[in-house]
Amino acid sequence: MFIQKDFFRRRWVDGRTGHTTYFMFFLTLVNCILITFSFLIEQNEIFSEFISNLWLFAIIFIIIYFPASIFIGRWHTNTQLSVEKTLVQQQNPIMAKMVRTLLDVQTGKATKEEIEEFRKMISKIEKRDADEY
Repeated sequence: MFIQKDFFRRRWVDGRTGHTTYFMFFLTLVNCILITFSFLIEQNEIFSEFISNLWLFAIIFIIIYFPASIFIGRWHTNTQLSVEKTLVQQQNPIMAKMVRTLLDVQTGKATKEEIEEFRKMISKIEKRDADEY
């Protein structure tokens, strides 16, 4: 059986993504609920009279938490994410080389060797993406 040379590295990235995005999200949410309940409700006589049950607190917490996190996430996507993507692209040496080569081709400054090297680089990227799916 043939295994791609970066098979294990890709599974490592998949595992880290699953861990941080899903497992740790769930565990930190449960941890936040338990700590907040312990310090805010159980330690405070005023709140403990209204909400003495952990399950009731967890439901109220989730009803408030998820809409607030969706609102903040949407704000982040609409404002900050484009700035982050721009900064990442500005620091990407492959993107810089591709844009420079395209400009050189357009202005007639690129040599045939540079154009061929550019074609090979694009072919490698396309082949890698095709192998991924």
